[in-house]
Formats: sequence, C-alpha cells, structure tokens
Amino acid sequence: MTYDVGYIVGSLSQKSINRTLALALSRLAPPELRLTEIPIGELPLYNHDHDPNYPAVAQEFKDAIKASDALLFVTPEYNRSVPGALKNAIDWATRPFGSNVLNGKPSAIIGASPGAISTAVAQQHLKTILSFTNSPVMGQPEAYIQFTKGLIDDEGGVQVPGTAELLTGYMRAFLAHIRRHHHDIPGL
Repeated sequence: MTYDVGYIVGSLSQKSINRTLALALSRLAPPELRLTEIPIGELPLYNHDHDPNYPAVAQEFKDAIKASDALLFVTPEYNRSVPGALKNAIDWATRPFGSNVLNGKPSAIIGASPGAISTAVAQQHLKTILSFTNSPVMGQPEAYIQFTKGLIDDEGGVQVPGTAELLTGYMRAFLAHIRRHHHDIPGL
C-alpha cells in the first residue's frame, strides 16, 4: 500500500536547510511513501474573526492535510521553539472549533540546524502542540540533524553515509508508524 505524506517545512525561506532536508527525506523514503509539500507561506495570521468566512488559502491548506495519510514536520528552531509560521499553520489546521484536520493524523517531526543541539527544543515543543491536537506523533527514533556544509547537495543527495543511513532508517520507522495507525500490520 502507498501512503500520501504531506510534509510541512517550518521555515518560509526557499533556501532553508530544512527544505533541503525535506528534499533528502523524499529521496530516501521507502517507495510506499509519496511525499508532497503542503506550503504554509501564504497563510494569514490566524484570527477567529475569520472563522465565519474562512479564507480560501486556509481551506486549501486544510484540504491538503485531509488528503494526506500522514504528516511530516520538518522544522528549524527559532529562539528555542517552533517558528511562528509553523504554529500559525497548526492553528489554521485546527480551526474553527470542531474541525481539527490533525485529529488522528499520524505525524513525525525532524529538523536541521547548524547548532550542535540542532532542533531538539523546537521538536519537543512541537510534540506537545501536536499531542494536544490528537495527532499521534512518532516517538522513536528522534532525529536532530546538525547541518554542515556539504551534508546534503542541492538535489537532496546526502553526502555523508552515516547521515544517509540515519535518515533512511528514520523514514522506514515513519512508514511503520503510519501503518500502525492505519492498521495495516497483520495481527495488530
């Protein structure tokens, strides 16, 4: 069975190292996973005043999530937390009240940063947020990628064999997580 995975890059930059990481993950994913970016850059700031007249861009965003079998969040860390644009997107996905498209949607979190602790704190904050939205988040393995020059080329090729192995294993574990939540494993 093939699964459609929507991935959300927490950075708005087209040159983001997390966008580069997402490209690498798409290349390393098992063939059962089809990854497609769900963009967040055009979403206005969430305000409940929009609820009665929901903006088309926000509805398209929610529809893309609904059409996905699972979500992969690829996020940087800004000031020891998630970027505001990513939190804003999650707010849109769960509003108006009673229309949370993250509810029950299997998800995973990964991120890259030049720093030694990478995106560890942002990922923990994001796990807390997604837990509240009732999106079952993959707990293990965790992956905090210290992004160094030459780690991933412009086409998404991972140049360090150990990192390629880590990311390949991460995507295999994500496939298993999705299967568990879609009840495709015999005997489960």
